[in-house]
Amino acid sequence: MNTVRSLLKEKRLKHFLELTRNIYPDLVKVFYTNLHFNGDSLISHVKGVEMVITNDVWAAVAGLKSSVPRINRVNLGIVEEFNKMLFYKGCLKNSLSKVRNFSLGGLKLDERLIAFIVSQIITPRGSNHSILFEEGLLLIYCIMNKVRINWIQTIKEHMQKFMRLCDFHYPYAILISKFLSYFEVDIEGELAEIIKPSSEINRGSLSKIGFTKIGGRWVSKDGDQAGPSATNESDEHEEAATQDEPAETQEADHNDAYMGERMTTMSPFER
Repeated sequence: MNTVRSLLKEKRLKHFLELTRNIYPDLVKVFYTNLHFNGDSLISHVKGVEMVITNDVWAAVAGLKSSVPRINRVNLGIVEEFNKMLFYKGCLKNSLSKVRNFSLGGLKLDERLIAFIVSQIITPRGSNHSILFEEGLLLIYCIMNKVRINWIQTIKEHMQKFMRLCDFHYPYAILISKFLSYFEVDIEGELAEIIKPSSEINRGSLSKIGFTKIGGRWVSKDGDQAGPSATNESDEHEEAATQDEPAETQEADHNDAYMGERMTTMSPFER
């Protein structure tokens, strides 16, 4: 999995992926209730504090910078060669498999782990984590092919999308709690949710998505070895479903955490 570590480091995601602290569910809800978007900034008010989240704040809190055009499924000019079906087939252990939906189950080791990180941390959603949508496939493609991504814009657009949904699940609770700390919002007496090891990418979560630890290395349970994806030419017209998308942590064993690092998935509050 060193390939994945290298790719994520190259995308400058390490700091964001390893954010951890207690979260404050009630204050996160207030943040979203008062949230509006003003140009490049997020603006919200929590307990009398105006939070103007500029690019400088993103850099300080999450280590993310806004320096490249945004990439999403309606703006593919930078990645004109992206073809979701061909790319997905190239990520499969068996590229000749018939595709009926974009499931994580048949992906090769590196691609499966990146897909898990995309769907659980970068653009988290409340359910249906076993299926990739087009936007998720595009992000995986960019990560695997070292295409620069405006992560700040990606996260902001994901926030906007979820605010429009009836079953809104308050994504990025850790990030927002970090913003609360940055702006010195008073948290005394507030309900706090401790991020437990069960919310981290560790031995249990890696096992659930098909990995096992052999000789100190994580490998796929069915023998798939990590390696770069290769796009395979095949029939583009096979059926594909579901293409569009509707304080401190407790200690965990660092040897079981993803590649010796810590990344926290969604808390129960966010689900």
